[in-house]
Amino acid sequence: MTAAGKPMANYASARRAGDFVFVSGVVAVDPARKAVLQSYDELPAEAVEALQSLGYVTGQMTVDIYEAPAVVQSWFVLDRIRQIAKEHGGDMKDAIKLVQYFRDLRHYPFYNRVRGLFYPGEPPASTVVEVSRFMPGDGALIEVEATLFVPRKA
Repeated sequence: MTAAGKPMANYASARRAGDFVFVSGVVAVDPARKAVLQSYDELPAEAVEALQSLGYVTGQMTVDIYEAPAVVQSWFVLDRIRQIAKEHGGDMKDAIKLVQYFRDLRHYPFYNRVRGLFYPGEPPASTVVEVSRFMPGDGALIEVEATLFVPRKA
């Protein structure tokens, strides 16, 4: 498990049960700083480039400061789910269900556009829930849990 994927509390980031991998809720927290990501500067260059293809990371402070927290957190949580899938021998197409929690549903359009980068075709079955009080920290806007179907190799 990478440092980026180590839970900051006492739980497993993912658990395999037969051909299923259940991924705990992922929040965009930098484990080194123990802080929620808020800025495009906190993402790798390839993420910034992909987000620019969607019209994000404009370089205009008044635009980026508003959009960045939801966009950055969307990228981080989906990329972390991709990493967990890979650790278990799968990839994003193996996600059969996502449960997406939002502090404010107005962040969903940002997330939905970013999710399209990870699922260019049809996305997995999804549930969207607004949970204004139960996010880990005031800066956390998005949390996503996933169910993956990754058959064991024979």
